[in-house]
Amino acid sequence: MIPTPHIAATNKNEIAETVLLPGDPLRAKFIADNFLEDVAQFNGTRGMLGYTGTYKGKRISVMGSGMGMPSIGIYSYELIHFYGVKNLIRIGSCGSLQEHVKIRDVIIGMGACTNSNFASQYELPGTYAPIASWELLEKAVHVAKEKGTEVKVGNILSSDIFYDAVPDAWKKWAAMGVMGVEMEAAALYMNAAKAGVNALCILTVSDSLVTHEATTAEERQNTFTKMMEIALELA
Repeated sequence: MIPTPHIAATNKNEIAETVLLPGDPLRAKFIADNFLEDVAQFNGTRGMLGYTGTYKGKRISVMGSGMGMPSIGIYSYELIHFYGVKNLIRIGSCGSLQEHVKIRDVIIGMGACTNSNFASQYELPGTYAPIASWELLEKAVHVAKEKGTEVKVGNILSSDIFYDAVPDAWKKWAAMGVMGVEMEAAALYMNAAKAGVNALCILTVSDSLVTHEATTAEERQNTFTKMMEIALELA
């Protein structure tokens, strides 16, 4: 079924095997405009912009994934099962849950805890632990070291809730060593695991639940380039 209900590309060749997935479609446009060559837009359905181009001679795509696990769950599923994508790299922002995790730090999500019910569809006889692809994780850490970019690797929380009715609930996750909170990685990791493809989440800290510092929406869209540069090297 191509095009899909959410992606307008009419054949698999319009999308590369490696796709970067920022939540914000304008961040996808920023990457296409500033990092890619020979760019072609393959999606604009529902305003979720998608582009394919080359980076240092390697073909790569970038597309917005929206907010939350239902949204990235749809887009990643369609990219994997209808367009043959093999490597899916979420690049997004997160809130810090730890004092030592500062604004603008880069986090690589080795595992993704969640309060979502996304895993219930698999009818597993226990609790599933969504984790990143080791192949992409190892390469991303190596690339970061080469670039002199310090990264923090560890556990993150993919939450269904942005405005929590229990404001201090995050402290229970923090007590378990979880570094940051975002809203998509767990679903991406589960979709990828089920399909036997690779997924990774690279985040930049946009705000801190500990110190209450925060960046602006414009900064999140246009200046979180270190994680973008790491992700682009994974093509």
